[in-house]
This record gives sequence, C-alpha cells and structure tokens, in this order.
Amino acid sequence: MSVNKIVPLTNVGLLSAAISRTHNRPVGLPGVVVMYGASGLGKSVGAAFAANQHRAYYVECRDTWSKKAFLQAILREMGIVPGTTLSVMVDQVSEQLSRSGRPLLIDDVQYLLEKAVANVLTDIYNASEGTIVLIGEERVPASLAKLERLHNRVLEWVPAQRATLDDLRALAQASYPKLRFSDDLLEDLRVKVSGCLRRVAVNLYRVYSETQAQAIDSIDLAGWGERGWFTGEAPSRRGA
Repeated sequence: MSVNKIVPLTNVGLLSAAISRTHNRPVGLPGVVVMYGASGLGKSVGAAFAANQHRAYYVECRDTWSKKAFLQAILREMGIVPGTTLSVMVDQVSEQLSRSGRPLLIDDVQYLLEKAVANVLTDIYNASEGTIVLIGEERVPASLAKLERLHNRVLEWVPAQRATLDDLRALAQASYPKLRFSDDLLEDLRVKVSGCLRRVAVNLYRVYSETQAQAIDSIDLAGWGERGWFTGEAPSRRGA
C-alpha cells in the first residue's frame, strides 16, 4: 500500500503523535519510542505513514540479520556506502542521525531483540541521541526488559489498539468509495475479527466483490446474510 493511500487510523495517529512528542523532547530525556502489539493491528501501516510524515529512515528487520546486515540495511536507507568494519558503520549511522535530525524507524524489531544485534541499537542511540522508534509484536516489552541499557532509554510506550468502528468506516470509505457499508455490518465484522485490521481488509474486499457481482451500491448486515466472515480459522472438514 502506498503511503499516500494510507488511512489515518487509530494506530497511525498514536504512533505519529508519540514520535512528535519524542522528537521535540527536552534536552536530557531519552529518545526511544516503542509500539508493540499483536500481528494484524496495523503497526507496519502506521510505521510507513509515520516514516513519510516525519521524513524518518525506515528499516524492516529480517530474522536472519546479523549485526552487519542490520547496519548495512540502515546505511542503504540513508544512501551511505557502508564502512568496512562494524564500529565504522555504527559511527556512520549515528553521525547521520545526529546531523540530519531525522528519526530512525525499525519495524519487526522482535527479530533483533533476542540476539546480540540489540546491543547495536543501544550503541547507535548513545552515539546519536536521536529519536529511534522500535515497532514489533507483543513480546517486545518483555524482550526489552532484559536489555536494561536499551530499556531505560524508552520515553514512550505505545500499545497498538484494536480497530474501532470509526477505523472500519474510514478504511471502507477510502478503499471502496462507491460502496456504502452500513454501521451494523461494519460493527459485526469488527467484533467477529476482534478488531484485526488485516482481517478487516480481507473481509471488506469480500463484501465489495459480492456487491459488484450483484450490481448493488450499498450493503447492510441483513443483506450480507449468512455468508459470515473470514476470521482466520480453517474450515471444518466436511463430514467430520
């Protein structure tokens, strides 16, 4: 999804506001922001929007990354040719953060926190004292608690929220502007998928496809009938 098309949903706003407060913090306060929560709540969408809004450097982590791979990914995002040693690369990243004043957003950070790569994050922060945003799954706070030097540099904790009815309205309108979704339909969907935005998006597309086939421009819960919702559960085997 293009950042230009990202809808400013609840988690998008929460993350962007936390970054703004941290970026403008008084001298002497720590500068790490942490957004965490279950998969599918729109954290990465919020990260992409925030990276665009705040002109932040954005890196999406991989489970296979070493310290070297992590630093090289950041330097590629910065447009800087990586140095020949880890210490030189840490200095390059830190200097660029200090000189540019731009935040660094690290998505899927859970892949790094259980490894020695996590110590590189602390080194970068200590050398730059910039704004660093860590985004990951529910276990991130527990993982950070084991890393005292990084944990005590957190200024803002941002738990990702389940989608609200307003979020579903906004997403439906932005995605399918020619189709009118009733509130009772959207609220039933929100409850059935427990506010998971990823499953909301899948089901909105299902509704859109069905209404296109029927050549109708509005749909409510009664009209949706017994079709039900995709909730992530595999269907039961017939005859079981």
